[in-house]
Amino acid sequence: MRSFEGPITELVPHRASMLLIDRLLADDAEMVRVEATVKREGVFVTDDGLPGWVGVELMAQAVATWAGLRRKEAQQPVRLGFLLGTRRYDCSRPMFPLGARLEIEARQELVAENGLAVFSCTIHLDGQQVASAHLNAFQPPNVDEYLQGLLNE
Repeated sequence: MRSFEGPITELVPHRASMLLIDRLLADDAEMVRVEATVKREGVFVTDDGLPGWVGVELMAQAVATWAGLRRKEAQQPVRLGFLLGTRRYDCSRPMFPLGARLEIEARQELVAENGLAVFSCTIHLDGQQVASAHLNAFQPPNVDEYLQGLLNE
């Protein structure tokens, strides 16, 4: 199922070269699946492709898409969120090759009222899982107040 038909930029705050995902493939209340194509002009791309460690950022952008969908459903603007950490990132590929079409899935495991969340994420290439991790994320109720508090510490 896919509940949103607009461009991915309406769901995530990432722009220009930092936007690594291309489109929404499927979603429901607990899961989102997005697509990313490894393009030569990508910010992290080398002559060999996209380094496997960038998979964490692909997963984080899938989580941002899930959060953006929830905000759209509530008729609220998309907000900035923060990747707090990753547990057990396992990637079987040192590189994702140029032209590869990756499917990234993020599944909500826990979302607390204070904005803390845990997601189970995977990356598939040619129908085969090539990476997995658990991501911890945080989306404060008021991002501007949160950032100002960090600056004042």
